[in-house]
Amino acid sequence: MRIVVKVGTSTLAHPTGHINIRHMELLCKVLSDLANAGNEVILVSSGAIGMGVGKLSLLKKPQDIPTKQAAAAVGQCELMYTYDKHFGEYNRTVAQILLTGDVVHNPEQLENFRATMYRLLELRVIPIINENDSVSTAEFGIGDNDTLAAIVAQTIGADLLVLMSDIDGLYTADPRKDPDARLISCVEALTPEIMALGGNAGSSLGTGGMATKLHAAQLCTQAGCDMRIVNGADPTVLYAIMDGKDVGTLFMGGKKA
Repeated sequence: MRIVVKVGTSTLAHPTGHINIRHMELLCKVLSDLANAGNEVILVSSGAIGMGVGKLSLLKKPQDIPTKQAAAAVGQCELMYTYDKHFGEYNRTVAQILLTGDVVHNPEQLENFRATMYRLLELRVIPIINENDSVSTAEFGIGDNDTLAAIVAQTIGADLLVLMSDIDGLYTADPRKDPDARLISCVEALTPEIMALGGNAGSSLGTGGMATKLHAAQLCTQAGCDMRIVNGADPTVLYAIMDGKDVGTLFMGGKKA
């Protein structure tokens, strides 16, 4: 099975921006185990700016573009160092790929990306993908890693995309505000009513929200790829998904998850 797993800043880092060591160690262990079982695993990882905030001892996520990009440049080093260390403990080799919007929208460059990904998977490498936040601009940026993960899944013909977030899935209303909100376990069609459930706010260090996840679901399901939104607080939830258990919200794309 070819699986793309996207983790957000809230899963990887504490609100301070410093690495959540326990979560990252367990995530790398579970993904290595899934790869050992014969699955092709691709990780789309946020966290560069958030970790840069912690590394630079900034009090909060910067608002100006130069400081954001400086934080991303510092944080990306920290992010990949940590991944390489933890995956290496399970004899797994990782590769870093940083994308920008111009690559995604240029057919020749996108084909080069696809060919590189296929070869990395053949070599049993776990690719770790992020947007190149240190050089991306509003004009050429992808904008959020939910969309990036969906583009990756679409481009390489993945069977499943898992978005690991700080919420259990898609609800009938915002569960932080409405005690009667119910988790929607399966979405067979992205109707206007479903799309209207998207919000705009993400975590203080991240850029996503439910709206970006629903947009990712559109891209995935149109390509025949299933997608799940799950809570990333416990990375072992990935085992439950692979065992066919009903966790989070499943968006059906036509392939068997």
